[in-house]
Amino acid sequence: MAAGARAAGLDFMVSTDHNTPASHGAWGNYAGPDLLIITGEEITTRNGHWLALGLPPGEWVDWRYRSRDEAYARFVRQVHRSGGLVVPAHPYCPYVACQWKFGYQDADAVEIWNGPWTYDDESAVDTWDAMLGDALRHGRPWLPAVGNSDAHSVPQVIGAPHNVVLAADLTRDDILDGLRAGRSWLAESAAVQLDFAVTGHGRQAGIGQTLTVPADAFADVRLTVAGVPGGTVRFITDEGQTHQESLPASGSGTVTWRATASLASYVRAEVRHPDPDGTPGHGNSTGPALPWGPMAAMTNPVFLRATG
Repeated sequence: MAAGARAAGLDFMVSTDHNTPASHGAWGNYAGPDLLIITGEEITTRNGHWLALGLPPGEWVDWRYRSRDEAYARFVRQVHRSGGLVVPAHPYCPYVACQWKFGYQDADAVEIWNGPWTYDDESAVDTWDAMLGDALRHGRPWLPAVGNSDAHSVPQVIGAPHNVVLAADLTRDDILDGLRAGRSWLAESAAVQLDFAVTGHGRQAGIGQTLTVPADAFADVRLTVAGVPGGTVRFITDEGQTHQESLPASGSGTVTWRATASLASYVRAEVRHPDPDGTPGHGNSTGPALPWGPMAAMTNPVFLRATG
């Protein structure tokens, strides 16, 4: 796993074995200045899986309960007391006991992209986007999105996808703080590079941040991306998709769009692959046709707040 993380160009990885901290003591032999290894656990309850990220080595979180048992909140408190994050995993996973039934009110983030892109990831993104709008309407904290490769063994690909965290330093606390704040974006591989920001009224905000401007002042949304040949860039706000633009065959380009805080309370970016036949949408044998090609990268939102 550590060798695979290095080969994938990762700076950090999280060990989340199912229902046990048994491997925690071994990771020190494989970490180094080039690879931070954070310990955690994947808790496989009867009504969905969740990740405890950043557990102290050796700490165990129980998994033997259902949503109706009212035990989940107790274990959330345990993880939070330890400084870790609670992340519902693959909420639309089609397997028995995998679909998430505990709600999201106690979570710190939600995994909306798990392994190769499929229709259940599409459903998770739609649900997460709806939750963004709901949180803003009611003045509640928003829930950041994360993506994980969930690789157990060959041939599952480590780091596909992974999280690029805009952290202050390569430490456990700084990585967890970045994920908690939504200062991160998701990529299918290290070959994809991305920069996303919104500028207006002499100010700039990046991913997970808020730009405060007069309601009708122009705010320029700018995405620079590389590594997605022939891809499609989408800008999405609380009104839905507001801009779409194709990337050249080189896979590199800059896409801009102009918004105002009166029209958009947030904007986020997706970069999608074309289908093998060159069309934007695709279907497969395991699910319905998807409206867009597979995800190559996506960001957490930048928020727009109107003054006055």
